[in-house]
Amino acid sequence: MAVTSWLESLRAAEKTALLQDGKRMVHYLFPDGKEMAEEYDEKTSELLVRKWRVKNALGALGQWQLEVGEPAPSGAGSLGSELIKESNANPIFMRKDTKTSFQWRIRNLPYPKDVYSVSVAQKERCVIVRTTNKKYYKKFSIPDLDRHQLPLEDSALSFAHAHCTLIISYQKPKEVMVAESELQKELKKVKTAHSSDGDCKTQ
Repeated sequence: MAVTSWLESLRAAEKTALLQDGKRMVHYLFPDGKEMAEEYDEKTSELLVRKWRVKNALGALGQWQLEVGEPAPSGAGSLGSELIKESNANPIFMRKDTKTSFQWRIRNLPYPKDVYSVSVAQKERCVIVRTTNKKYYKKFSIPDLDRHQLPLEDSALSFAHAHCTLIISYQKPKEVMVAESELQKELKKVKTAHSSDGDCKTQ
């Protein structure tokens, strides 16, 4: 079963963990060289960040690609970032899950709720967001369902709009909920280093 095979790949990965600032950070190294880093709230075990890094054709490590969590501010860390003010008005897409749902937030979308259409594209295995005024269009996949090889269901999808933010929710299938619970049990077995001074070394 696909759910089991993904869980087994997580179990087989080399894992290191660190507790810092109320977060449990876990780094996975897979046999094929891929890396995954996750951050969980230490008290609630809620997933805060998930990102991936792979090697390029020459064997060099690429940049981290964010899957879950808030993207870094545009221009962060670069000279003259204070000049890029106009980007603040552009829609900002991010994923922030809850215990029971995959959830995405698209900020800086001021249009009323009835302007938006959010639907599942079964053949493309993605969710499509569009507006009747043709001001916004977005297509995105749900990697968790792809990894577990589960179908996308229209009935699991819902959305709301408030404070210029479109909030899209997809109810987690029970297979994913079970797999996440099993993973938390597995992560409790990982030896965890503690850091109180911002040091990110693992032991």
